This record gives sequence, structure tokens and C-alpha cells, in this order.
Amino acid sequence: PVRPLVANESISFFSQRSNACRQSPTPPARPMTYDGNIKNKDLLALREYVTHDSGSLNKADSTVQLMVTHSNLKARFMEIRFDRYMTILRVKEKLMTHVGSNVSTMRLVLKDWDGATVSELGDDSKMLGYYSPEDGWTIHIIDVDTNSMSANGWLEDVSKVKKYMMSDEDYEAREGTYRQWKKEQLAKDPTWCLEKAMAEKRGEVWVPPAAPIEDDEHQAEEASAMTVGMRAEINPGGKRGEVKFVGKCETLPKGWWIGIQFDEPVGKNDGSAKGKRYFECPDGYGSFQRPVNVQVGDFPPVDDFDFSDDEI
Repeated sequence: PVRPLVANESISFFSQRSNACRQSPTPPARPMTYDGNIKNKDLLALREYVTHDSGSLNKADSTVQLMVTHSNLKARFMEIRFDRYMTILRVKEKLMTHVGSNVSTMRLVLKDWDGATVSELGDDSKMLGYYSPEDGWTIHIIDVDTNSMSANGWLEDVSKVKKYMMSDEDYEAREGTYRQWKKEQLAKDPTWCLEKAMAEKRGEVWVPPAAPIEDDEHQAEEASAMTVGMRAEINPGGKRGEVKFVGKCETLPKGWWIGIQFDEPVGKNDGSAKGKRYFECPDGYGSFQRPVNVQVGDFPPVDDFDFSDDEI
């Protein structure tokens, strides 16, 4: 436990801190050099601006960084700077701007790194340094006002705040809205959509997404030539494996599917799809493919060390 400073020690502590603050000049900012992969001048300028050491973050000897918690709030305030020469009353006034509790209804408790109570900051006239706080300690605020604005979630629970709701008629009457702009774009191009507009803005050719498959027998003819146990090659990609399942999957889009166990761990599942199992295989070896992507035949496992005499 930390022992509070007695009167003579307190005076000595503050005089030493004061002399140190007057005698310690702010160290000059060191130039930042960069030899990385960023070549864009604008990005380099932004990086230099963000990482520039202006000296504003240098901490005086009398400064202490404390966490702040509150009896009515879930939020935890990280590393708020306090000066050890601040009175407890001034500390409360500063905390009021963060948590909204009235100064007169605050009880402050100082806790160490482990959350153990060091002392209650009960004397408003004493300076914070009297209690010997260390960086990383916590000031816990207890708000004794039952009608405090921070009580019952009023500062954090947005569901308690009445929202402004605009009727469709009022929104339609407004000008310059997204809905109005969308109607104008559709009038010019019936195939317009936001994805298409963004692709054209990037200078890309927009390809509309394929329509969802509604035919329950989709690719049934291609699947009819495949049976479980056949060797297969999947294209694109040229990955080889064995047919483990032929049929429809209720957890996948409509149509026929081929379940493949690859020879190598290049799959995405273990023979199950969205929680339902269709065949057994090691995890990472299974895949479900449309029949059009599967070619069955004499496709033995690829031997990476099978070199012909013509190869060097």
C-alpha cells in the first residue's frame, strides 16, 4: 500500500517537482526519416504530418496519466492527463466535462494497477500529488445523485433518446435527396444501380450479377454422367479429386451439386455446407461444385516427383 505524504514531505515533493519542471527544457523534435515502400508524395506528406514529433506530447514531471471509471457509465476513459498540483476540487471540475456528473455529487476513489483502493480523495483542498498517484492508476467516480444525468443509461443508451422521424410524404417533398437523385439516374438509364455507377467512376466495365437460379433441376443433365467414386478434375484450376456426392443440397442454391474430396487440402469444408453434412472427408479437402465445372475420367492423383526422361 502507498503511504500518503506527511506535511513536510509534501512540501519537499512539490518544491522538487517545481524545480525539475523549470530546469528541464523541452527536448527538440527529432527529424523523421523514412525509407519504406511508400512512393506517393501525398501519402508521404500525410505520414510525416501524423508522425511528426512537435513536442506537444512531452509530459511534464508533474503530469500523471490516469484512467477514469464511473459508477453509472460503462465507458472507461483512458489516460486522462492530470497535474499533481491540481486540487481535488479542480480534478472534479475537469472530470465533470468528461462524465457529466455534478462536482458536488462526486466521490472520488483512487485505485492502483490491480484495482485495489489506495485512498478516497475526500478533501477538496488537498492537491492530487498528496496521494502519490502513478501513471496507469484509476480514479473511480461514484455519483451519489440519484437524479444525475448519467444515471440509468441516459448518457450511453441511445434507445432512450427520441428520434426524429420524417414521413415519406415530407421526404418526397424535399429537394436534393438521394431518392430524388436515384429516380433521375433510373430515368436516364433503366439498368442504373449504385454498383454500376461506382464501377464506371473507377473506369471499369460493370458486369451485372447473375440472376438467382430458380430451376430446381439446374444442370441435372451434366450431373447425370457422374457417380460417386469417379475421379475428377475441377476447372478452372485443374485441381483433382474424387466424387463423393451427387445431388441437390437444401442448404445451397437450387440445382444439382457435385461434392468433391480433393487430393490436396485445397478445399473449403469437410463435406458439410451450412451445418448439414453431405459426405465425409478431412477438413479442408471438401468442396461443392456445379456439374459444369467438373470433368470426370482418368485423372489420377498428380505426383509432383514423377518426372519423365524428357524433362530436366
